[in-house]
Formats: sequence, C-alpha cells, structure tokens
Amino acid sequence: MNLALICVGRLKERYWREAAAEYEKRLSRFGKFETVELPDLPEPANSSPAIEGQIREREGEAILAKIREGDIVVALCIDGKQMDSVQLSQKLTSLIDTGRRVVFVIGGSLGLSQRVVSRAQMKLSFSPMTFPHQLARVMLLEQVYRAMKIGAGERYHK
Repeated sequence: MNLALICVGRLKERYWREAAAEYEKRLSRFGKFETVELPDLPEPANSSPAIEGQIREREGEAILAKIREGDIVVALCIDGKQMDSVQLSQKLTSLIDTGRRVVFVIGGSLGLSQRVVSRAQMKLSFSPMTFPHQLARVMLLEQVYRAMKIGAGERYHK
C-alpha cells in the first residue's frame, strides 16, 4: 500500500494529534502512509465570497503542488459518494492494486478549490453534514485503517 493524506490545517489539540498518530501507527503495518499538513490561510472577519474564493484557490495551489502526476486522488467533499466500510475497503483495494499512490485530500474550513476537486478521480463523503477538519481527519484515518483490516480478512467491528 502506498497512501498519503494531504490536509489543510494542523491538529492543534493534543487529543486530535494523539488519535491521528494512533491510526497512522496502525496503518503503517500495511505499508507506506504519509501525512502532509499544509497551513490554513487566515480568513479575514466578514470576508466576501470573492476573498474566500481567493483563499480556497491559494490553498488549492498548495495541495496540487503536493500531488504527483500519477497519483490517484480522493477528495473529501460533502457531495461525494457515501460508502459503508466494506464498500470503501473494496474501492481502496482496487485503487491500491493499480500500484499508484492513493492520496486523500481534506480541505480547510472553506472547502476545496474546484481545481483540486477536478483533479480527483473520486469524491468521498462521510455524510451530508459538515465536520471540522480535525474530526474529518481522524474519521478518515480510522475508516482507512478499518478498510485495510477488512481487505486483509481481519475481524472488524460492525
């Protein structure tokens, strides 16, 4: 497995960092996994949609700079495909079997730029609800770990 997570924003609270580190450690037994944290850009108070769009584009450029030409990109988006854990495992297994690096992308508080979404081969959603990026990151790591366990034929909790 060759997986990466590119995310905007860092995990500020210790409990988020510890949870993420635990799942990253668990994932490491399945192969290479790396996390790339990019800074989230400051958003002025009462910013206009135009300013928000500029911030999203600048964050998007930073994300795209970390994506390699042959990468398979999975963008976390509210309007993405929702899957149960078994479906995610099957999809992830098929993506890993290509031999290419699979890159998950989590945007900042303003979401992902259209260029990043367009670069993605797949859009994934946990729910139509919005989650803070720290929680989404830990949820993604847990679900990828669960998917790897399912793919390896190991027991998992339903």
